[in-house]
Amino acid sequence: MRQNVWIWNHYATNMFFDRAGRHYWFAENFIKEGYKPIIFCASTNHFSDNDVDTKGDQYATHSVNDIPFVFVNTPKYKGNGKKRIVNMISFYMGLLKTAEAYAGLNGKPNVILASSVHPLTLVAGIKVAKKFNIPCICEVRDLWPESIVAYGSLRRRSVIAKLLYQGEKWIYKKANSVIMTWEGGRQYIIDQGWDKQIDLNKIKHISNGVEIDSFDKNRQDYNIIDSDLENNNFKNLVYAGAIRKVNNLGFLLDVAKIIQKYDQKIRFLIYGSGDEKEMLENRCKDESISNVIFKGRVEKTRIPSILERSYANIVHNSSTSLDKYGQSQNKFFEYLAAGRCVIQTYTTGYSILEKFNCGMSATRQDPEEVAKIIFEACKDDEKAERMGQNARKAAYEFDFTKLTRKLIEIIENV
Repeated sequence: MRQNVWIWNHYATNMFFDRAGRHYWFAENFIKEGYKPIIFCASTNHFSDNDVDTKGDQYATHSVNDIPFVFVNTPKYKGNGKKRIVNMISFYMGLLKTAEAYAGLNGKPNVILASSVHPLTLVAGIKVAKKFNIPCICEVRDLWPESIVAYGSLRRRSVIAKLLYQGEKWIYKKANSVIMTWEGGRQYIIDQGWDKQIDLNKIKHISNGVEIDSFDKNRQDYNIIDSDLENNNFKNLVYAGAIRKVNNLGFLLDVAKIIQKYDQKIRFLIYGSGDEKEMLENRCKDESISNVIFKGRVEKTRIPSILERSYANIVHNSSTSLDKYGQSQNKFFEYLAAGRCVIQTYTTGYSILEKFNCGMSATRQDPEEVAKIIFEACKDDEKAERMGQNARKAAYEFDFTKLTRKLIEIIENV
């Protein structure tokens, strides 16, 4: 048994405060199976102002629910500007020093699980693992630079993109195993033309998922009183998530305008906050879009009670070329656990909705097409209910108890 597992995730700081999230749940289940996980993350919190004070030291240690966290001292920043890049580099450099210092006091790990978002964490994992003479598993949850290219923020043929692609390939070659959260990860390697240089057998798939017990407990303990959700005169379609440019919620307003011409009983409830919320609310007023209600931000613990009371839940973000490799948004699996029909505004490869017959997806991300599938989903209540039941069954395939067993198998065979 490779008992001592170091999990590296720059942005796991929020998991310490939320007591939830992918690596928190992996660690929780590791402990149940007799493993000793330690999560390494930044002292700064990307998602809120809840930072961890290292008191000027290189790192600080704290535990929550018997899960040890090591917080690497990193500089504060806001937003996605240059200071965030400095923070990434600082975390990378700090990891190298912290790993050696922490191992000197507590012993070396048996394996490192280094997880993106950004690739520097993976590079650090490979370097330290080589020094410790142990395996490194690289977990890729965001394709750099492919995702940046797909969203139009970086030209594929630019010098920076070419350098990043070479770095990405180096990671896949040097890692002992590579976990991708999309089912089509191997196909991505093939499409990049790297399959002659990278052993496809070491490319594994572990999706994002949901901790069903936690979801159900939050659903019961943090029930929200909401007159809009409880109004049975409407078929409420729920979107829960950020309201930023990248989420392209203006598209849902386009869909809503079409729907309100033909059906006054279908409406959209949007839960979340972001810098585009006010602009979209003003647009609804200016264009007389009356079937969209912005509900504002709610605590994560209250999301389950919202999702389970919708008519259907909507998965939406800007469709890109990455969709063909599958999907793995965290909230998608919460939607499954809610046991309601799922409506997706675009189609992906390796479709979970199709595999489990638990929802409907538009063949193309076009307002008319999405409106059409919404009408289809809402016209047959019994069919929508069956799809919801199928969604709940599907959720158990992505429960973190099951996903952790997959991870353990990779760890023990790497």
